[in-house]
Amino acid sequence: MLKRAKPFALALIIVAFAATSALSAEENALENAAENIPSAQTETVSPDKPQEPAPAPEEEDLTGPVIVSMDLQGNQEVNRDHIMSVVTSKVGQHVDEEKLRKDAEAIFELGFFNATDYKVTDEGDGVKVTFLVQENPKVGEIKFVGNTVYSEDKLKSAIFTQPGMIFNRTFFRNDLQRIKEKYQEDGYVMANVKDVKIDGDVITVEIIEPKISEIVIQGNKITKKKIIERYLKIKVGELFNANKLRLTLNRLQGLGYFSDVNVNFEPGENPDDVIIVLTVEEARTGKLGFNVAYGTQSGFGGGMSYENFNIGGAGLKLSVGFELGDREEYWLSFEQPYMSGKVAAWKVGVYKRAWDDVYYYENDKQYFEYDRDKYGAFIGFGKKFRDESKYNWYMLLDWHNTKNDNIRPQSGFDQDYPSGGIGPDGLTREEKLKQIKEEELGEGTYYSATLSFRRFNIDEYLPYTRGDVESLSFQFGKANVEDTDYNYMKYWLESKFYFPVGNFLKDIFETTFLNGYEDKPVLFAARLIAGSSTGDVPYDEMYTVGGDTTLRGYDDDYYRGRNMVLGNFELRIPMQKMLSFVLFYDVGRAWDSGRSRNGRDVVYGDDDWGSSPGIGIRLNTPLGNLRLDYADGDEGRFHFGFGELF
Repeated sequence: MLKRAKPFALALIIVAFAATSALSAEENALENAAENIPSAQTETVSPDKPQEPAPAPEEEDLTGPVIVSMDLQGNQEVNRDHIMSVVTSKVGQHVDEEKLRKDAEAIFELGFFNATDYKVTDEGDGVKVTFLVQENPKVGEIKFVGNTVYSEDKLKSAIFTQPGMIFNRTFFRNDLQRIKEKYQEDGYVMANVKDVKIDGDVITVEIIEPKISEIVIQGNKITKKKIIERYLKIKVGELFNANKLRLTLNRLQGLGYFSDVNVNFEPGENPDDVIIVLTVEEARTGKLGFNVAYGTQSGFGGGMSYENFNIGGAGLKLSVGFELGDREEYWLSFEQPYMSGKVAAWKVGVYKRAWDDVYYYENDKQYFEYDRDKYGAFIGFGKKFRDESKYNWYMLLDWHNTKNDNIRPQSGFDQDYPSGGIGPDGLTREEKLKQIKEEELGEGTYYSATLSFRRFNIDEYLPYTRGDVESLSFQFGKANVEDTDYNYMKYWLESKFYFPVGNFLKDIFETTFLNGYEDKPVLFAARLIAGSSTGDVPYDEMYTVGGDTTLRGYDDDYYRGRNMVLGNFELRIPMQKMLSFVLFYDVGRAWDSGRSRNGRDVVYGDDDWGSSPGIGIRLNTPLGNLRLDYADGDEGRFHFGFGELF
């Protein structure tokens, strides 16, 4: 009776995208490995029994001789107790040939042996059963060929089998599975083991890492092929990576150019290569939008816009629209938004804004309300430092003109400058009003050039936002206000952080409320901004903090000054696919660190820090992500709009 060695190689295959080729590779690997694995043949000695015993009866055969002893031969490195632990035949039982065969099979399945058998010999009043084993050789060296994604040392560290160990085919199957999973985790789902060879005590594992030999784009009738190719993360000649392909599909789908994007695979001329076929279905890229906004100070507002994301199939974007209400705005812009190390993004536009009921604060008091009109034009352009770089620069040139109308004194001004009286600075009411109109709220023309450097470190492969974004900006400005020239420099640093904390919080509070929803975990998001300035900064170009885009729970521009600090902290908790809750805390202020123009000490807004805890709701609708926040700051205020704050 013989139990022959079985092939120990388990091919590293992946059924996704390449089932046929992977199965073929596995079969070849098993065949090649089988040819190199030594086998042994040992004859079974069984008194008065045929060479091929009959099938075992359903019940124990009580007619055979009794086993009076059991032995094991051939093992040198493998522990005897470990081997015998899988044997079910026991001393005192009658000999059962079928049971003994299964015991030999169980020993073989331990993986340490290339052959197992048993023999039965007479001994006293019964028989002696001896199990015969032939151990696999010790592993001398393990080699990997064809691997480029991971070094040989990296692959060796991922497996259990190491030089000096008795080769175990079961362990090695698991080792190859670990290598397969390692490739899959990093997106190389088509990688597989082509062959496993044994030469003495050297094991050589040949790995195939399929490459992309061609990318076929079809279905695009308007969009130019080179525009689509800009957004591909996969490249011809690179190893196939499912994560990069998934990101490519998400990018193309998110452009707004296409209603559907599909992918298919075809074999290349080289059996180890793959052809990617991307089929797109173009959509209408012109969209008409409507929006509604609400602020406790600004009241209700709304507007309409038209955007075309792909003019002429060249990826150019046109945006035109207006918003009405106390924060009225009109705009027209034309841009090429794509940016790389070779292609520059650019944008040009014009705008007009008319804000009613703007507050002017001085020395902790609200002095005036007034209406502000602004119109201007801009041009911006920038590039990445390299194609795959996280860093880019952007230059924005802006020109605008401001005009202030309907200036109305408020209670703070009336208190400090009563009619017919003298204010704390020795000025009459009329002199103070004239000074503020001319020196602070004066009409003027403004020019600025802003250079920004940005680091974009967001993980693009995740379905949610994780990572950080930092930007450092420098703005040189000139202005002519009421025939007075201003020259100044502003500089500020902004950082945004996004970190999933669902599992951490869930363990602390022991609740499923913080589990998140599907692939959207509970997210901690933070924005920090710090800025300062030098020179003579005009009132209209100072930093401002307050309102629904900065410090919720406060009037728009409640704080104003040459310096500013702002922090926004949010815990975003997805509840359903369409609904999320947000807990937030805003803190910040703007202030002057020196003396204002003409030697006057001026404080705009409160000299304390502003802070506001609050709660919000996010509702995902066909019109966009609706945002409703309630903040308890200077006073309780509601803020309503679209999209996240940052």
